[in-house]
Amino acid sequence: MAELRTAVSRLRRELAAHPADFPDRGIAEDELASLAAMVITGSPEIPRLRRSLLIVAGAIGSVSALARGLSDVRAAVELFGGPPRR
Repeated sequence: MAELRTAVSRLRRELAAHPADFPDRGIAEDELASLAAMVITGSPEIPRLRRSLLIVAGAIGSVSALARGLSDVRAAVELFGGPPRR
C-alpha cells in the first residue's frame, strides 16, 4: 500500500505541475484521485486498481514527461498480483 500511495501521490503532483493542457487531463486527475481514495480506505479492489491504471495510462500515456510517474504507478499496482488469467 505504501508504494502505491507514494506513486499515486507523486504522479498527481507531476500532473498538477505539468504546464501543458491536454484533452484527457481531467480524466487522469479524477482517476488518480480515485486511486488515492482507494489507498486511503486500505482495501482496494484489484480489478478496480487495474481499471484505474488503464484509464490513467490512456489519458496521459502520450505525455512523455509523465511516463516515469505512470510507470511507478503501474509497478505499484502490479505488487497486488499479476493480471487475471483468461
